[in-house]
Amino acid sequence: MRKAILALTFSAALAALAQAHAAGTSSDTFVAVPQSGELSYDLIGLKVTNDNNEKIGEIKDLVLNNNTLVGYILSVAGFLGMDEHYVVVSPSAVKVSYLDSDKKWTATMNATKDELKSAPEFKYEGRWKR
Repeated sequence: MRKAILALTFSAALAALAQAHAAGTSSDTFVAVPQSGELSYDLIGLKVTNDNNEKIGEIKDLVLNNNTLVGYILSVAGFLGMDEHYVVVSPSAVKVSYLDSDKKWTATMNATKDELKSAPEFKYEGRWKR
């Protein structure tokens, strides 16, 4: 009798879960993360290299507008982090990929460090002040 009650309770719980899940699928509240998705955790701090495999910067932040990624804030540091210079680049200018064989993220861009240093500077000020 006890096993029958537990089985009935378990079945009722599963039915309730299935009903809740079915109700949630018609809503835009929850989404599944696609396998091709990127998490900001994996991007922030990612070194950016160019086609010559030279480190030209580091992703410091993401710029979102109306829930859309519109830019990467790159840090182009001088010697030992001195003269740190921030620039914003288009997401289409940076190729971000995951290497399954190395189990690591990479970011590449067709630019030189000097080109990034001479780009318009972004400053963390006003509403973006840290």
